Order: sequence, then structure tokens, then C-alpha cells
Amino acid sequence: MSGGAKKKPFKIEPFKHPLKQDPQWGENTWALLEAAILEINNHNASGLSFEELYRSAYNMVINKYGERLYKGLVDTVSKHLVGVAARVEAAASGDAFLRDLTARWEDHNKSMQMIRDILMYMDRTYVGRHQVVPVHQLGLNLWRDVVVRAPRLQERLSSTLLALVARERAGEIIDRALMRSVTMMLVDLGHDVYQDEFERAFLEQAAEAYQAEAQELLGTCDCPSFLRKAERRLLEESERCTNYLDPGSDAKVTRVVEHRLIQQQMRTLMELEGSGFVAMVDAGHIEDLARMYALFRRVPGGLDLLRHTMGDHIRSTGRALVQDPERLKEPVEFVQLLLDQKAKFDSIVLGAFQNDKLFQNALNTAFEHFLNLTQRAPEYISLFMDDKLRKGLKGMSEDEAEAVLDKVMMLFRYLQEKDVFEKYYKQHLAKRLLSGRTVSDDAERSLLVKLKTECGYQFTSKLESMFNDIKMSRDTMKEYRDYVASSTTCASEIDLSVQVLMTGSWPTQSAAQCSLPRELDSCCTDFSNFYLGTHSGRKLTWQTNMGTVDLRATFGNGRKHELNVSTYQACILQLFQGSEELSFSDIQAATGIQAAELKRNLQSLACVKGKQLLKKVPVTKDVGDGDLFSANDSFTSKFFKVKVGTITAQKEGDADKLETRQKVEEDRKPQIEAAIVRIMKSRRVLDHNSIVAEVTRQLSTRFVPNPTVIKKRIENLIEREFLERDQTDRKLYRYLA
Repeated sequence: MSGGAKKKPFKIEPFKHPLKQDPQWGENTWALLEAAILEINNHNASGLSFEELYRSAYNMVINKYGERLYKGLVDTVSKHLVGVAARVEAAASGDAFLRDLTARWEDHNKSMQMIRDILMYMDRTYVGRHQVVPVHQLGLNLWRDVVVRAPRLQERLSSTLLALVARERAGEIIDRALMRSVTMMLVDLGHDVYQDEFERAFLEQAAEAYQAEAQELLGTCDCPSFLRKAERRLLEESERCTNYLDPGSDAKVTRVVEHRLIQQQMRTLMELEGSGFVAMVDAGHIEDLARMYALFRRVPGGLDLLRHTMGDHIRSTGRALVQDPERLKEPVEFVQLLLDQKAKFDSIVLGAFQNDKLFQNALNTAFEHFLNLTQRAPEYISLFMDDKLRKGLKGMSEDEAEAVLDKVMMLFRYLQEKDVFEKYYKQHLAKRLLSGRTVSDDAERSLLVKLKTECGYQFTSKLESMFNDIKMSRDTMKEYRDYVASSTTCASEIDLSVQVLMTGSWPTQSAAQCSLPRELDSCCTDFSNFYLGTHSGRKLTWQTNMGTVDLRATFGNGRKHELNVSTYQACILQLFQGSEELSFSDIQAATGIQAAELKRNLQSLACVKGKQLLKKVPVTKDVGDGDLFSANDSFTSKFFKVKVGTITAQKEGDADKLETRQKVEEDRKPQIEAAIVRIMKSRRVLDHNSIVAEVTRQLSTRFVPNPTVIKKRIENLIEREFLERDQTDRKLYRYLA
């Protein structure tokens, strides 16, 4: 054979005589498969040849009998399930009914698995080509339509499941595994089946049950008990969904419980007398309030209601506090009560409300509201600081003292009239510095830094100058003592200590009139000559009402004491060295002290138990214009050094209060005008309302200006030609350069 010869092509030709198929072949083959399906459904599949059955089904499909095969399957399985439904219907009720149903469901699934294996080729080709349901899904659909939705089974299944859920809600123990098998069967049949046959009714039942339970609990429980039971019910429903319901039901049934037990009842719960929100706050029930917060945050409007109720409660209790005349009698106790209230609500917001920023804001807004209802607040907060810095911080560590100052600074931040506070604080600071009664210079400086951080340098500049004056006075006194020691003309047995204060930095004091004893007057003259000789162009005004004197006194039987008294008291006591008895008018004429001041000092000397250096006739607690006074030779004390204070009103009287208020109003005028000029200089043209709003914003860190006062200051600036009204629009103002 030669290598170059061509190969003939290979060709397959059809049979010249085609095979003829038996017309009954399709029915015969189906009869074989039908018998096999019946055997499978009857649990007799062990004797079947699945290979032969698969080949038979395969041949039916490729020989165009797929439709006959599919319809035959539907009819056969449907007929079988009709019988299953009848047998399930005949089963006992309750758990037995559900067990029979789930057992037959498991059998049906196993049978359909075997049938699907036999009809696998039909599943792969015929089903997709003719857009019909696959074998497995067909089995599910037929079980759904023939068994689950059978007229006598459908209602029975739903009611049995709901009855078991109700029993479990009532505290009984049920077969959760059985419940899970049934509900998972419904889920496997499709979520729409689960929802239609169980979930919708389940949610309706839950709504009715919890509506009834809410009414029952409101009639029998207090608020904390109701909240605990609501919390437990939410947990139970969540566990129920985890154990035997579809996970998708969890959120739905939770919303039902939240709506019925919380959202519809929350206002009633808040207002329950004796156990509602106010009662829990007053009792400090942090755990119950935390539970209320956790539950209310689940529902729309819950936290808003809780926050507004808290704010209203703080306002009402604060209003009652600041409007109580008895509370206002003791400034330090009043402020301490405010701090206690603030600490109480801070702990509630932190411990119960998770330090929620909105609740913090509500707390701050409420405190600011009621604290500014009384004009005494700036004065009282200053008095509280004064008390702490004079004696209250004694024995405390640095950290403890800082904590006290930080707390009182919280109240300071709520003040709208910070300029009024500044007036009082300056007065109280002056008294502490001049008397040397401050507990700690570090604490004073620390508070000054806090005020400066809060309000800026301008707020504390004069306060810092007061500290500088005290420091410079120490240096001046050292120089004066050196001067006295080297002088031949200033010999004196009196040890004089003077503090020189700059008028602009310290609180304005009226020049107090007092006739000093000759010895004291001579010392004051010597110091004036020394100081003015080294500081030309200055003027000294002696504030005798702010000084103290140490006197050595000898009483009956030779008893000696060293008396620490005010300058006024020293002037009074000096009069009794050569007089047996003096009247009130005699003392006033000799000393020149104003009547009100004289009465307070005489009251301190003659009416304070244990420190009665003078005798008074008649013996009363108050000093009258016709009273007579004499030295008390029988005075005794177990201490060598006796300190005699001056009886003063701790807070301002009405007249002093009015005077301070007038000074504040006068001081505000230039600040308002300066703000107006700054605004108009940058904006050039502005309407009245915008000016008022901007001035209020700029000055709010010191005080809240009255719109009427702003209007008056604008008119004053127009008169002084800083501003003018627009010629066409009278509501507009123009800045004049």
C-alpha cells in the first residue's frame, strides 16, 4: 500500500428499516413507575431497582412521554397525600396531632427524595424546558395544598400551635422540639406559608395577650414591677423565636410587645402615683430608672417623653427650692442643697441613662432655668465660695478641694448674670484678702484660673490686681518697718500693718468716718508721710471700717486677755478707760461712727454670750438709741486670746441689694454700648432686631441684656452721633464713622 493513497471518509447511515415502537409502551412504562412510587410511599422500596426505574423514566422523557410522566407523578402523589391528610385528621389532638403530622412530613420528604432520584433526568431536561415546578418543590407544594391547607386541618394546625404558645406564656412547659419541627415544616413550605398559616395569627394573639396583660399589671403592680415584667416578656419572646420559631419573627413579635406593654403604657407608667418616674428619682432607684431608659428607648417617642419628664421634674423641684423663703435664709446651705441636687441627677444620668448627651443637655437646661429665677443666685454662689475658701476647705487634700471648686463652678456656668456674681465675688475676696482668712492661696489662685478659663481675662483682671496689691503691700510694710526702725521721729509701741489698695481694682468703699484714738491716729499719720514721700502724686484714704486691732486688757482681779477686735470696736473700748458709763449717743459723738455700724459693733461687744466685754442696760438682744453701756470687769474666758467678731448679715439686706443692682445696671450700659458700636462698625447697616440678637449673643457670657435697655442705649448712641436712622427705612441703623 503506498503512503500517498487517500483514506475514504467514515459515514454512518440510518437503518434502512426504522424500528417501530409499541403504542402502549408509554403507558406500560408509566404503570411500572407508578407502582414503584406507590411502593416508595408505602415504605416498601427495598426490593426496587432504582437503576432500572431511572432508565425507564429516562426513556419516557427522550421518547416524548415527559408530560405523561410529570402529570402522572402529580396525580399519584396528590392521591397519596389525600390519604395522608385523612389519617392525620383522625389523629388525637394537641401534641399527638402535631407528632403524627411531623412524622408523616418526614416520611413524605424521604419518599420525594427517592422519587427525585428516579426522575432526575426529567428534572434536568423536561422541567426546565416546559417551565414546570421541579420534583422536590412539587412535593412541597402538594403537601402544602393537600395536607396543610386541607379544610379540616388548616384551622386545627394553627389553633394547636397558638394554644401551645399561650400555655408557654402562662408558665407551662411545652415540647419545644416538636414546635420547632412543625414551624420549620411551614418555613420549608415557604415563608408565605409560615406567615399565612401561623405567624400572622401568632402576632395577633400576642397583641391581644399583652394588651390584656398590660391592663392587669397596671391594676396590680407598681412601675418598677411592671418594667421588670415587660423586660422579662421581651426576653421570653426573643428566646421563643430562637428556640422554635423562624428568626424573622423575632423583630415582629418584639415590636408587638414593645407597642402593647411599653409604647401604649409609658405615659401612664411615668405618672403612676407613688412609684412612677418622680418617685423613682426621689428614692434614687438607679437600677429601675436604667430599666425604664432601656425599655423606653425601644419605642418611638420613649426617650423624648423620659427626657422631658426629667426636665420638668428638675424645673418644678428647683423652682420650689429657689422660691422657698426658709431655704433662702441660709445661703451656704442653699447652694449646698443645689449641689446635692446636681450630684443626684448627675448620678442618675450617668448610671441610669448611660450618660446620654441629650439627657445631660436637658439637665443643664433645667438647672439654668430655675437657678436664674432668683436674683439671689449670684450672691449666694459667691457666699458659698467665700465660706469654702475661708474655712470649708480646711483639712481637705488638694484633689478634694479641686473637686469642691469644680462642683461650684458648674453652678456658676448656669448663671446668666455673671457680672452680678463678679460684684459680690470681688467684695468677698476683698474681705478674705484683707483679713487674711483664706484657707489656701493655692485654692484662691485655682478658682481664679477657673473663672478666667470660663469667662476670659477681662472678667478676672481686677481680681488678679487685688492679689498683686496684697503682695505689694507686704513689700511696702517691710520697707516701712525698716524706715521706723531707723527713724528717730516715729518711735511707737504700736505695731502697725497697712494694706495699700488701688481704688480701681477693689470694691468701691465709701469713706468711713471714725475718730481714731490719738495713738492710732499718730501711727496712721507717720505711715501716710512715709508712703506719700516715696509715691508722689498719690492720695491715701483710710478705710477704718475694714481694719482690726489687737488690744491688751486687764479686768477685775488682775485677769489679763489679748482681745482681737475691729477698729471700730477698739475705738469704742478705748472710751471706757476713763469713763464708768456711756450712753449710745455719747459713744457715737466720741467716735463719729455711723449709727447702723455702731449698733452692730456694740451688739458684738455687749450681747454675744461668752464675749460680753461691755454691760448694757437694759439687757436685750438689740441695741437701742437710749441704751447705757459700761465696762464688764467680771469678764472671764478660758482663753488668753479672745476674738470678738462683728455681727453682720451674711447676705445683703434689701437696701444693699437694691444698691448693688443699680451699680450693676450702670456698669452694663457701657458694655452694651461697646457691643453695639463693635457690631455696627463691622456691619455698617443693620436692622433693630438683628442688633438686639447680636448684642445678646455677644454679652451672654456675662449677662443677658434686656431688649428695652438695648433700645435705650441705641437711642443714646444716636444722640451722641455714633449711629443714625436710615432716612427711608426707620428700622435700619447706619454707623457713623
